[in-house]
Order: sequence, then structure tokens, then C-alpha cells
Amino acid sequence: MAPTLARRLTAPRPAALLLLVGAAATVGGALIFQHGFGYVPCKLCLTERQPYYLALPLLAAALLLPRRLAGGLLALAAVIFLVGAGLGVYHAGAEWGFWPGPSDCGGGAGPAPAGVDDFLKSLQATRPVDCTAAAWRFLGISLAGYNALIALALSGLAGTAAWRALRRG
Repeated sequence: MAPTLARRLTAPRPAALLLLVGAAATVGGALIFQHGFGYVPCKLCLTERQPYYLALPLLAAALLLPRRLAGGLLALAAVIFLVGAGLGVYHAGAEWGFWPGPSDCGGGAGPAPAGVDDFLKSLQATRPVDCTAAAWRFLGISLAGYNALIALALSGLAGTAAWRALRRG
């Protein structure tokens, strides 16, 4: 049963749909943490979202294109997600102190101030977000670590589906 299910899920269209949903859920989760729970993303957090933004339209196109073209887009998505996994590993490693993070790390802005007085007050209270400090951990893994794991899994699925699509032609 499991090999048959795995074969079905790695066919180009089902895989593209799974990848599209997984990538959208990952970015959606990051946006919920940011806007729903008030976690201000650092520079690396924002950079880690870019592979998802690149992959989403490719995956949507892979749903509509013939098998061979979809396979090419899935291969490209696999590489993009692999880069995303690398970004997540770099960020998580900087959080754990395995290597230094970027020296210019600041964060995304909070809500827009209503007027000049609010803007001046926000300048006094705003502190840049440090890329080397994990804002949240679950089971010892930060959001950057989870991003690395998710992006690696998405890359594996995309690569497998691309290989199957391109091998058959």
C-alpha cells in the first residue's frame, strides 16, 4: 500500500499540489507568527521566505503544464527549496552560535505609525531584531530550524517528482 501511495503522490500533478499547499502553509505560518502573534522577523527570516515566494508560481504552473514541462519546473523548485533549506540551516546555526550571523541584521517594521509624533516615539522604542537570537523554540528547534526541515522535505518531494516526470518523458 505505501509504495503505491508514494508513487501516486510523486506523480507531477499531485506532487505539485502537495508542494504548493506545503509552501503556502509554511509562508502562511510565518505570516501568522508575524502578524498574529507579534513576532517581528529578522533580516534572515525575511530572506528565508524568498524561496517560497519564487516556488509558489512555479508550482502553480506545474499543475497546468504537460508532464515534461511540469517536471522541469519541479526540478527548479527542488533546487529553490534546497537553497531555502540552506538558508534555514545557516540561520539556525547562527542562533546556536555555531557561526556568526550577518553583522547588519535588523528586522522588519512593526505597524505603520499614524503620525509624526507616533513615528518619533517608535524610533525611540524600536530595537532591531537580532538574527542570532531565536524568538521562539519548540522541542529545542527554532523557526529557522523548522524552516530548514520543511524546505528540505519539500526539496526531496519536488526532486523525486521531477525525476519521475523527466524519466518517463
